[in-house]
Amino acid sequence: MSESKLADQFFDAAIGLLQRVRDTEAANIAAAGRAIADTVAAGGRLFAFGAGHSSLAAQDVVYRAGGFALMNLLAVPGVVGVDVMPAPLGSALERVEGLATTVLDASPAAAGDVLVIISLSGRNVLPVEMASHARALGLTVIGVTSVAYASSTEARNPLGGFLKDHCDIVLDNGIAVGDAELTADGIEAPFAPASTVVTSALMQAMMAAAAGELVERGTEPPLLRSGNVDGGPEWNVRVMTEYRDRIFYRH
Repeated sequence: MSESKLADQFFDAAIGLLQRVRDTEAANIAAAGRAIADTVAAGGRLFAFGAGHSSLAAQDVVYRAGGFALMNLLAVPGVVGVDVMPAPLGSALERVEGLATTVLDASPAAAGDVLVIISLSGRNVLPVEMASHARALGLTVIGVTSVAYASSTEARNPLGGFLKDHCDIVLDNGIAVGDAELTADGIEAPFAPASTVVTSALMQAMMAAAAGELVERGTEPPLLRSGNVDGGPEWNVRVMTEYRDRIFYRH
């Protein structure tokens, strides 16, 4: 099988997944957009969290051109990226009890804020504990996960259930268990994961829905511009100054 055919198959798989979540998750995306708009309009703050590769989709909506200036990354030491040494430590930390509650209690997140939690499997202690504790603190929790894991794997946390069971709103990225879209003769393991593509698209769709909701209410969305276009840096200084008490990565 040629390399180009495998590449085409991956594009086809990713496009199919994107079309499916566009159609099946429309109502949930709209609900998430309304929740974010409600929080922005009420003076609240926005946070996003993901561990390991799920952190990529969280970081994709933080401090970027065309994104909400108010979206902050909620970072848990050791699980934000893949630069942890040794690499398996990051996965191990996702199963440590008490880590999520400790981070949340030490963070600026408070009642009335929104926390978006991304976890493909949604089965480990860290995302479930974070969602449960965040709701107890009065935050609105939006979970982005693969609901399929709940029907074919066992929960791996003392609270029971999966991330989807501890959220106010759930966006299902529709990714199959194992996160690999392709198989081929001569390649022993499934390969070509699409969770980052689909989850990032869901995140951006959610933020687009929030922007539209704010405009309908007569409120300008707190968006950043590219720093590489004329006037972009000046625009961003204005926005970040106006909302400085709700932006935590600028200080």
